[in-house]
Amino acid sequence: MTEPIIVARGVGRVFTFGRQLIRAVHDVDLDVGTGELVMITGRSGSGKTTLLNLLAGLDRPTNGTVQFRGREISRLPEPKLVEMRRREIGFVFQSFALLPLLSTYENVELPLRIANWNRGEQHRRAMECLEMVGLSRRANHRPYELSGGERQRVAIARALAHRPCLILADEPTGELDATTGIAIFTLLKEVIAKEGVTVVVTTHDVTMTRFANINRHMSDGTFVS
Repeated sequence: MTEPIIVARGVGRVFTFGRQLIRAVHDVDLDVGTGELVMITGRSGSGKTTLLNLLAGLDRPTNGTVQFRGREISRLPEPKLVEMRRREIGFVFQSFALLPLLSTYENVELPLRIANWNRGEQHRRAMECLEMVGLSRRANHRPYELSGGERQRVAIARALAHRPCLILADEPTGELDATTGIAIFTLLKEVIAKEGVTVVVTTHDVTMTRFANINRHMSDGTFVS
């Protein structure tokens, strides 16, 4: 395996509902190497999304540790976590999460504005990312004018815009047909090769595991393979 970008050890997350304890994730160990596509499969409710949130610092483990680029993020204060996510991590969601009133170009450019890139670099990088996903000709279209596959491509371009070293994708093909899903995973492999980014994907579709460098299967909150 290449140099690890994520190292998780003994990670668990327990939620409390009244007097009931729900072990959403428990006893998870995971190593993610730089430039890899790691796929976490499992049925809905198996703990995949909770684990992804822990890896992103969006949630904190009840026990265990998560290290990102050598930093134990489970102990970082929230402002440092926000800065880490803003500069080093990109996100892709099942529901695309595009802003409907913004154009394709504006959706991709937005994280660059938030990160205070200069105007010229914002434009250059946004167009570069749209070209990378094959949508530069659709730059002025609104999300409702795009197909599901095109919207997910925009979401990938947006996740790439600020040059993160890690992309976390939660069920990125969950609302797409099988053919479009294959196209999205093919694109992710191309992005890894071109940008050198690391990608961790959750999916319930085990037919996509052929695209992964590493596949881990979750059941009842822990890895079973």
